[in-house]
Amino acid sequence: MLDRKFITENADAVALNCQRRGAQVDVHHMVELELRRREMLKEVEQLNRRANEVSKSIGSAADESEREARKDEGRQLREQKDNRQAEHDQLDEQIGSLQAAIPNMSHPDAPVGEDDKANLEIRRGNHLPPEFDFPVLDHVELAENHDLIDFEAGARIAGSGFYFLKNEAVLLELALQQFAVSELVKHDFQPVITPDLAASEILHGTGYIPRGPETQIYSVENTNLNLVATAEITLGGMLAGEVVESTKLPLKMVGISHCFRTEAGAAGRATRGLFRVHQFTKIEMFAFTLPDQSEEMLEHFCQLECDLFDQLGIPYRVVDTATGDLGGPAYRKYDLEAWMPGRGDGGEWGEVTSTSNCTDYQARRLNARYRTEGEKGTRLLHTLNGTAIAISRCLIAILENYQQADGSILVPEVLRPWVGKDQVG
Repeated sequence: MLDRKFITENADAVALNCQRRGAQVDVHHMVELELRRREMLKEVEQLNRRANEVSKSIGSAADESEREARKDEGRQLREQKDNRQAEHDQLDEQIGSLQAAIPNMSHPDAPVGEDDKANLEIRRGNHLPPEFDFPVLDHVELAENHDLIDFEAGARIAGSGFYFLKNEAVLLELALQQFAVSELVKHDFQPVITPDLAASEILHGTGYIPRGPETQIYSVENTNLNLVATAEITLGGMLAGEVVESTKLPLKMVGISHCFRTEAGAAGRATRGLFRVHQFTKIEMFAFTLPDQSEEMLEHFCQLECDLFDQLGIPYRVVDTATGDLGGPAYRKYDLEAWMPGRGDGGEWGEVTSTSNCTDYQARRLNARYRTEGEKGTRLLHTLNGTAIAISRCLIAILENYQQADGSILVPEVLRPWVGKDQVG
């Protein structure tokens, strides 16, 4: 969430940013309301001050009638103050709703565009897309041939978009978890297994919409709890309402969590198989930093994602995400798209990870702060998140890129110690 003072003083820039990010918020109307609120607050303070003055003067009244008159005046002033305060609080709530809908500002170098078609490719990985001299199968066909994934049973049990991983697919998922976590621990990440549920206020704090017609979140009926869409929610919530010493920053964590998404409105997109599902496992990087550390940390997160996929031998490209595709909290975001040979008519790039610098946007909503020794007060932290491995989409890339002419699937070399074999089939 952006600071109200910042919004008021930079209304034109904030409004332009909303336009570029597709956020339908009347920024100038919010500013008008905020200025009115400030004036109203002054009136409340003046009425309260006058009421206190009258109350103090009662003892010096010349007689009983004057005393009663001053009491009556004090009651009227306090009643006016209370009524004005109620009006102020109602207006403040209205402003807060508008403020919460305003996205973070965008990095000046972020490509301007309404969707992912405007994303800018900035680099490619160490491995080229493979060239096959045999008919390429997609991951659904490969999984069926090797009894790796049961989509039909998943649909019977839980509905479309759910599935059972079986046999070597289970070993590959566990191997990917071990691989990602072990690599990130080398870079001083603290490993964390997070809850699968979080309170609505934590989702709001991290910029997610837990309830309502446009939500992508599963909520638990008759509770304030929701299934998390990413460990970003729970990891970010760990410091909600907390103050951390600056000497402990940056604080880097790698979270292991299940992720649950309704994927409402995804019809018509590339939804076959594992690409867009309702439940999957994700290894998530998260960091709390000082403000002057966050841009460097974003580059660090992006490089770590690249290193992981280079080690897996998967071709990928990195794109600088366009303003219209950033989402609410992100100041800047990089997506890593893996080559998926079985996607489309001859292969396509498909998003497998992303990493975002959210500056103080989430921290302000969560009231997550830091303290520096020798300085008065506290300041807002910066937060960053980055997918290390989204298991389901990574499995797509592995199965499709490592398929062989005889129908077998090679296991990436770095995963073989955990999988226990060199190939599937």
